[in-house]
Amino acid sequence: MIETLYTELLARKQNPKEGSYTNYLFDQGLDKILKKVGEEATEVIIAAKNDQTELISETSDLIYHMLVLLVEKGVSLEAIKNELKKREGKLSEAKERKQIDDL
Repeated sequence: MIETLYTELLARKQNPKEGSYTNYLFDQGLDKILKKVGEEATEVIIAAKNDQTELISETSDLIYHMLVLLVEKGVSLEAIKNELKKREGKLSEAKERKQIDDL
């Protein structure tokens, strides 16, 4: 499903469709896309405190906008998969991570 959506977004960027929300985002550029990613990420956090239906909806919105961002920046899903494969099976200790207060 994610691969299909990514492919559709890539096609939409290459072949714009008038009136499309996706093309609106591409036309507005990186700053607008980043604003939407941030907005959706915040909404996921709030939804997680509320109910599962809202969490599913907001997570779907975030994934969509993240994929728009990847297309905009020319990052392939293959690049993301390769990065995740590099991390697979690696054990990470909490002490190796930045503390939330340090971010």
